[in-house]
Amino acid sequence: MENNKSFLWPEGILIALLALGGVFSLAFMTLLKPNASEAQNRQSINIKDVDANVGTQQRIQKLKAAMLTIWQQEAQVKGLSYPIPSSSQGVIINAAKLTQGKKVIALTFDDGPWPQTTEQVLDILRANNIKGTFFVVGQNLKNYPELGKQIVAQGHVIANHTWHHWYHFFNQQAAAFEIDHTADLIYQVTGVKTNLFRPPGGILHNGLVAYAKGQKYAVVIWSADSTDYKLPTVPKLINNVIKDSKPGGIVLMHDGGGNRSRTIQALPEIISNFKKQGYRFVTIPELLEMQDADQKLLGQKK
Repeated sequence: MENNKSFLWPEGILIALLALGGVFSLAFMTLLKPNASEAQNRQSINIKDVDANVGTQQRIQKLKAAMLTIWQQEAQVKGLSYPIPSSSQGVIINAAKLTQGKKVIALTFDDGPWPQTTEQVLDILRANNIKGTFFVVGQNLKNYPELGKQIVAQGHVIANHTWHHWYHFFNQQAAAFEIDHTADLIYQVTGVKTNLFRPPGGILHNGLVAYAKGQKYAVVIWSADSTDYKLPTVPKLINNVIKDSKPGGIVLMHDGGGNRSRTIQALPEIISNFKKQGYRFVTIPELLEMQDADQKLLGQKK
């Protein structure tokens, strides 16, 4: 029996050593596996992060497009329009007459929508939390309808600036086409029914204004002309606006119709200058409502 024991003992030790070695090997492999798995997980997480960011941006863009489409459809059903007081309908307006001395000013932009420039104007206005009034040319709106949608979707006022932006004389039929055709397209693209009109060049006696007044448009001219269409230097452009601006004033600038890079350079400084003077920025409909309220208040005092 002793011989058997002496034979079995080393065998037991051997089995034990083999078992212990197996445990160590398994433990060692287990330690290695998590590290490899962790590296794989990190790579997977990084890839997923990139995919998620790209996917999020795509979803945001799709959501914006869907919301804009829904808004446009709702606007068309409701026939969104800007409230214009009856006292301003069929009237030529250069500036608002405000008895209360309120320091308000209306920034207006003509001849768009225009590639790049209109978006740059919109970006500057958004950065300063300002709403403007855009007098659009029908054929430009036809070419760049998405820009027209952006104008309205960002809370600005869109208005009529004829179809062709021509200066010559119009008989009633031609004037009707220029104004009505543009108004119809504004409605089709944005859902807005506008009753604001600005004649090209501010010309009052070539048939366009007579037709617009007959259709109860408020004919909006201006009190401060940047003359940016003459391409002055940026300091000169800024000075043109500031020197002629008074409370209730209407500023003429352009976001379309040509190279408007100097307007883009000048606009932030113009806004900053007005803010330093204590001005608040309003749209044309807001300005006309303020004028109407002042006139009614003045009438009650008499």
